[in-house]
Amino acid sequence: MWKSTNDRYGRIARLLHWGMALLLIALFVTGWWATELGYYDPLYRVIPDLHRGLGVLAGALIVLRLAWLLVDRRPALNVSRRWERLAARLGHGLLYLLMVLVPISGYLMSTADGRGVDVFGLFELPALLSPSSGREEWAGRAHYLLAFGGAWLVVLHVAAALKHQFIDRDGTLRKMIG
Repeated sequence: MWKSTNDRYGRIARLLHWGMALLLIALFVTGWWATELGYYDPLYRVIPDLHRGLGVLAGALIVLRLAWLLVDRRPALNVSRRWERLAARLGHGLLYLLMVLVPISGYLMSTADGRGVDVFGLFELPALLSPSSGREEWAGRAHYLLAFGGAWLVVLHVAAALKHQFIDRDGTLRKMIG
């Protein structure tokens, strides 16, 4: 099934979910790695370029994912407690918001000097704003804080899924595994 049912997510939703999960891990690792590289390190240009290319891919994927949310239904939540339902909706909403804001802040930081973002040598995403002094600093700080906030939210998301699977035994994780 390509589309979701009331009992489980469809193939497209699962592909978007797990693809984004792997991409977020790669982005977190390359982002952290890039901040640790010294100027004379041979990977000083390679890792940040890889991170930016993956970030553009993540930005495109979240747009696709949000569009898919408009045409695909979500399986029903397997929670009876009101606070759990509220927490699930709030957590998912924050995850989506951060998956939009982190690439935007990264783009603003990367294009602060007026140059576009090279995407794996295939094409360049142009700078839409004129060069701006100070934008790299505040956008970089926002990018860092949003990314770490997102990472903690992902940890909470995984913990909640595991709790539902192994403690509540309500089949929540099975809906996304397929």
